[in-house]
Amino acid sequence: MKPDSTRRAVLRDSALVFGTAAVGLLSVNVWGQQGKELPEPEVTATEDLMREHGVIRRALLVYSQLADTLRKSPGSVDAASLHKTAQLFRTFGEDYHERMLEEEHIFPIVRKMKGEAAKYPDILVAQHQRGREITEYTLTVTNAAKISVHHGEPLARVLEGFIRMYENHAAREDTIVFPAWKTNFSNKQLDELSGQFEDIERKMFGKDGFEDAEKTIGGIEAGFGFADISQFTPPSPPKA
Repeated sequence: MKPDSTRRAVLRDSALVFGTAAVGLLSVNVWGQQGKELPEPEVTATEDLMREHGVIRRALLVYSQLADTLRKSPGSVDAASLHKTAQLFRTFGEDYHERMLEEEHIFPIVRKMKGEAAKYPDILVAQHQRGREITEYTLTVTNAAKISVHHGEPLARVLEGFIRMYENHAAREDTIVFPAWKTNFSNKQLDELSGQFEDIERKMFGKDGFEDAEKTIGGIEAGFGFADISQFTPPSPPKA
């Protein structure tokens, strides 16, 4: 056999052995020694807070997509589904995430810290309260078979203001407040807090509240035709 052919054969055989080993390792990592799927890793306290923000943001995206229709033809908007969105925001976003986690466990600690983060809790609590007023208004005007023409424009305007506020609100929490709060604890303490948060969640909902909330918002999105996110991919920009 020619030298080049020999080298190619060695490389080919080595690649085959390495690839087989890699697949085997992947199988062990994902499925475990006995072919059983390994349990999912524990969700950290900060990850839990941020993924809850994801559900809240998806509710706000529903509001955003409906604003124009509310102005032009409020009666064509499914009032029951919009009411369900606001109810999800109330129970999961306000009563659980805001009141029981942020206002009870996060903000009191951050408020006592030095630095930029300490200035945010009072502002954030005031914004929570304004959001609750907006949610109450939304629940009231959608609690009928159809949304009246009288309420279409005011509701659209109120929801747009809510969206703008919460975009800034959640962005500061995710990038400033939550990271600052996290520095007060060791990894072991954070693990314990994750367990406390899970206990609060199960006490509040009687089960995994996040999974239930994610399914609920997914159903709302599907009902409004927003489930396929490829529709939101913008066209290519013009040539410069």
